[in-house]
Amino acid sequence: MSAIASNLQAVRRRIETAAQACGRAPDDIALLAVSKTWPLDSVLQAAAAGQRAFGENYVQEGCDKAMATAGQGLEWHFIGPLQSNKTRPVAEHFAWVHGIDRLKIAERLSTQRPEHLPPLQVCVQVNVSGEASKSGCTLAEAPALCRAVAALPHLQLRGLMAIPEPADNEAAQRAPFRALRELYEQLRTSGLPLDTLSMGMSHDLEAAVAEGATIVRIGTAIFGERNYA
Repeated sequence: MSAIASNLQAVRRRIETAAQACGRAPDDIALLAVSKTWPLDSVLQAAAAGQRAFGENYVQEGCDKAMATAGQGLEWHFIGPLQSNKTRPVAEHFAWVHGIDRLKIAERLSTQRPEHLPPLQVCVQVNVSGEASKSGCTLAEAPALCRAVAALPHLQLRGLMAIPEPADNEAAQRAPFRALRELYEQLRTSGLPLDTLSMGMSHDLEAAVAEGATIVRIGTAIFGERNYA
């Protein structure tokens, strides 16, 4: 068994344990393997171990991997900040975009999504910690942005995404995830048919699962420390 396959097993056990601890079904939490900066071979090792959904932060790298694995049943998620001049290749090659933080990006993705493809699945990114260095709309801005995105053709608004400020203990980790979940529940109550909370990474997936995550985005715990060489 490869190291990546072993790591995937360990992450899946973490998700299962976290789900059981809060009375959730493990199958309700999807694992997104964040493969940014890792070579195609690493993706193929993970795919051979049963992983199907992969997340990328860089447009060209992600498109290259998506094209190289076309026909292999893999699902590609764009999870990084997206500039308006790079929306077209993302609209053409990805199944999901997690980081919608302004209407202009959503409008461009909607216009540029090829007619022969199913709607692009999208999440609105919320800056729950208020960090100046992080992308995302504010909690207050999110409802109006979500309603505007939901009205666009060729997109399907699935839910919310966040990357909170790192915290050292579970209580501090859970607080921003709880804020996102509460917003999500408010939006569902208002009539938006949302079903996705994309939150939780290698260091805080247990806290995210406890607060209702439906997708956890795991890179380091699967592939190792980032390879930026």
